[in-house]
Amino acid sequence: MTTAPWRDPSLPAAARVDDLLSRMTLEEKTAQLYGVWVGADTDGEGVAPHQHDMTSDYDWDELITRGLGQITRSFGTAPVDPDLGAQALARAQRQIAAAGRFGIPAVAHEECLAGFTAWRATAYPVPLAWGASFDPALVEEMARRIGHDLRAAGVHQGLAPVLDVVRDPRWGRVEETIGEDPYLVGTIGTAYVRGLESAGVIATLKHFAGYASSAGARNLAPVRAGVREFADVTLPPFEMALRQGGARSVMAAYTETDGVPASADPGLLTRLLREEWGFTGTVVADYFGIGFLQTLHRVAGSEAEAAHAALRAGIDVELPTLRCYGAPLVAAVRAGEIPEELVDRAARRVLLQKCELGLLDEDWTPEPTAPLDLDSTENRALARRLAEESVVLLDNPDGLLPLAAGTRIAVVGPRAADALAMLGCYSFPSHVLPHHPDVPLGIDIPTLLDAVRTELPDAKVTFAEGCDTSGPDTSGFEEAVARAAEADVCVAVLGDRAGLFGRGTSGEGCDVSDLSLPGVQAELLDALVATGVPVVLVLLTGRPYALGRWDGRLGAVVQAFFPGEEGGPAVAGVLSGRVNPSGRLPVSVPRVPGGQPWTYLQPPLGLAGEVSSLDPTPLYAFGHGRSYTTFAWEDFTGGGTPVPVATDGVYDVSLTVRNTGDRAGAEVVQLYLHDPVASVTRPDMRLIGYQRVELDPGAAARVTFRFHADLAAFTDRSGERIVEPGDLELRLAASSADVRHTARLTLTGDTRRLGPDRLLRCETEVSVLPGTSGSPKGSGVEEAGGAE
Repeated sequence: MTTAPWRDPSLPAAARVDDLLSRMTLEEKTAQLYGVWVGADTDGEGVAPHQHDMTSDYDWDELITRGLGQITRSFGTAPVDPDLGAQALARAQRQIAAAGRFGIPAVAHEECLAGFTAWRATAYPVPLAWGASFDPALVEEMARRIGHDLRAAGVHQGLAPVLDVVRDPRWGRVEETIGEDPYLVGTIGTAYVRGLESAGVIATLKHFAGYASSAGARNLAPVRAGVREFADVTLPPFEMALRQGGARSVMAAYTETDGVPASADPGLLTRLLREEWGFTGTVVADYFGIGFLQTLHRVAGSEAEAAHAALRAGIDVELPTLRCYGAPLVAAVRAGEIPEELVDRAARRVLLQKCELGLLDEDWTPEPTAPLDLDSTENRALARRLAEESVVLLDNPDGLLPLAAGTRIAVVGPRAADALAMLGCYSFPSHVLPHHPDVPLGIDIPTLLDAVRTELPDAKVTFAEGCDTSGPDTSGFEEAVARAAEADVCVAVLGDRAGLFGRGTSGEGCDVSDLSLPGVQAELLDALVATGVPVVLVLLTGRPYALGRWDGRLGAVVQAFFPGEEGGPAVAGVLSGRVNPSGRLPVSVPRVPGGQPWTYLQPPLGLAGEVSSLDPTPLYAFGHGRSYTTFAWEDFTGGGTPVPVATDGVYDVSLTVRNTGDRAGAEVVQLYLHDPVASVTRPDMRLIGYQRVELDPGAAARVTFRFHADLAAFTDRSGERIVEPGDLELRLAASSADVRHTARLTLTGDTRRLGPDRLLRCETEVSVLPGTSGSPKGSGVEEAGGAE
């Protein structure tokens, strides 16, 4: 078939695919609609609780005679040397091409949530740390490097980023999210998509949609979000990443909303995603998600019915392995129970994507072109930069930090001497290596204890574990208290252990009933504080924990969200002062463990008031973070009498940020919208722009936000997105609780109804003032918080 039109790269992709489809049998078309998980464990212990039930046996040699849509996680299933893994994947691709009539290889996909999930690959900070950086440009650079590593290994598709917006921090997968604000999630997530796609790797947005809004913070629980919350909080990050990031794939969520599973919802996967938003890529199932329509949701009575529901909704590819889209689908089509047009529709999308990837060309090659170094010096340097930018100094009331040279330091706590304390559950060491206890980590991950000793060589550093992460044993308290009592300062290193399905305190399936520190860590911290020695609390976690119990009792508080393989040196650098902390909270830190769910995106009734004895006000607000230098916000243009602006108009707000301290540092200027009166209740404040500005001592920069009225839009009672006339406030703030300047506007004219072409971002311009030095980063015109 070397002369067939579908092999001709000079023809349009659509013409090539139409020709190819016309030559395919039903079995060959359906073969393009599923993946195969070669080497996956089928005893239920490999990945997920339902893996054994949802995996069907197959004969590889016979199966690939029909072709194959995808290969599932050839690197991410077991520890394999990267070069050998690339050779094995190339060999499998040659087998697939040789066995089928058309010689078409499969799409190889891998997880890449915080780096390529492969043995000996760089473990970057988790997405919650990306959010804390407020630096989309750096996240884009990281994603580009991840993409280049994936492509060098023969991988075409990455299952990232997660664009779920945190609604209840008790949910185990908070570490995988970017934060609790849809604008922050959308801009940072879009940057990741741009980076991955620029390397030629298909970015897969997940989990579409509503997964993080599950009732009671339980994994896979039903979603209780209303139509307006879904439209205004859940969906915008996905829309932004598709329209402005160019993502070419979407993963359907496991969850159901108002009785309709996402995997069987044509309103979500076809009408909204394709017809309204214009998406032309592929929709893939979350692992076993199509089978779950039968076994968990019970909206299908058989595998064939599940296949029909998913195809009709718009899922093109069944992952991770064949079950419903294989023999059951073929038989149902032959019996006239499922229209073959649905198979053709999905196969056409899959083949168009393979055409984009060059997999329909005669000269495609699966061979790696060079030896693989998946944890290069450049990767590690980038991982260090992102880790350093993501560390949040929550409090330092008396200037205990940075620690003085020669200090006697007692490092105490269960996360201090454990390398895995730095990693989230989708890192290879946490995700796969627990099943291979004799295999080394494959990458160098300094512990915080080791990093403190390296960072402060003149300090006298002692160590006691005190307790483990989640157990009840307090027998180690005595030694921990003794070490603290002998020291000038105690560094208490507490937090989470990432794992899967209850094997950790954070991670997929590791949901919690409240936001108390795991195990007996709170009691250990109480005992350390009681010594009277100043305590620096360092948290290495995948979610925020309630800290009100120690408010005013700690010398300093440092928060790092699973900061990756270079997280130890990054946190130690903050403790020593080598790193000036610049991270900002992407999630609120609660005062008390209960009273959840709560995020800062609350209408008036969600705020503290006299009608309830429970005060949900957080201890540390969204966007909060301290520095070792100081900044002045000067020359604000705004305020006074409300300025009239049309409901399709623009308005600029500007200020000068000046570093008034004695060392270089970064300030994050945040722009919030307050709508005093609207036809439906609105969040008291919501983020609509931000700008990270790095300045040398004495340096200053002028920051201008160009507000467009589209950014004031919301979903009305009829389900339409509108801009209403009326008063607004634009609030420039250092956090959602620290407003520095306010500009008052009055939107004039008729109510506007917006379509899918609405503006999604606030354009930002930054100029460093003459005679000073610094660099604007984060949300400028070309960055993820900037213009269309």
